[in-house]
Amino acid sequence: MITLQGRAYGKLNLTLDILGRRPDGYHDLEMVMCSVSLCDEITVRLDTGEPWSVTCDRPGIPDGPDNLCWKAAKAYLDAADLAPEGVSVAIRKSIPAQAGMAGGSSDAAAVLRLLNGHYRRFSESQLRAVGLRVGSDVPYCLFGGIALAAGRGEVLTRLPDLPPNACFVLVKPDFAISTPALFRTVDAVGVTARPDNRAMEAALAAGDLPAVGRLLENAFEPPVSEAFPVVQTVRRELLELGALGARLTGTGSVVFGLFDKPETAALAAFALQGRYPEVHAVHATE
Repeated sequence: MITLQGRAYGKLNLTLDILGRRPDGYHDLEMVMCSVSLCDEITVRLDTGEPWSVTCDRPGIPDGPDNLCWKAAKAYLDAADLAPEGVSVAIRKSIPAQAGMAGGSSDAAAVLRLLNGHYRRFSESQLRAVGLRVGSDVPYCLFGGIALAAGRGEVLTRLPDLPPNACFVLVKPDFAISTPALFRTVDAVGVTARPDNRAMEAALAAGDLPAVGRLLENAFEPPVSEAFPVVQTVRRELLELGALGARLTGTGSVVFGLFDKPETAALAAFALQGRYPEVHAVHATE
């Protein structure tokens, strides 16, 4: 039996714009993404001699073919024309579920990365193409770091890193929302909050963290906030605790604040602990 181990890092949307619905039913997006240090730990075992399995230490995560890790392993092995005698994936979860942080996609990307590190069948771009078959966020999760993501999220451009003092506080309120339902709402009412991605790129290039904070924007935030006013409550609390900016990530439910001092972020996280299901102080990572 072969055992492979790695980490799967969560992501935040510094910006998220919805450009329109495509003929294939997906939406064209343009987003500035950032990997953060909060991560899941993934263990893949090959040639187990047992039926395929996925296990997770957190309740409510799918444990069969609906899990993105299962889909990622199958997509990779099919594309590589490989058939190990049994595959198991174990997930030790730290990234909040249903949070807009691409936890499932990042786990799937880690499975692809581990398999490719072992079998060495695909280039990085080929591996991202395999990942796109699994989910729209998987190519970015393979790419990591700070990036502009376009198309469904698979057209990726590297952007400058955040300054080293940048850090985040993540707050997960107690709600979840259906992504397909949210897209239907946006299609019906239109986009009412648009980020300035060119200005965000310029702020990152200049290392101007206050400008990055001012430019945080998410097209999904208005409809999510209307359904769940706690989003604006958390944003206000983060700003009052010293955040340079605060926004919803993805379709939520995590709201994050950008800070310029780790000690300020730590104090903010401490102040919010116990008031929400999950609060984390994290930093950007590659």
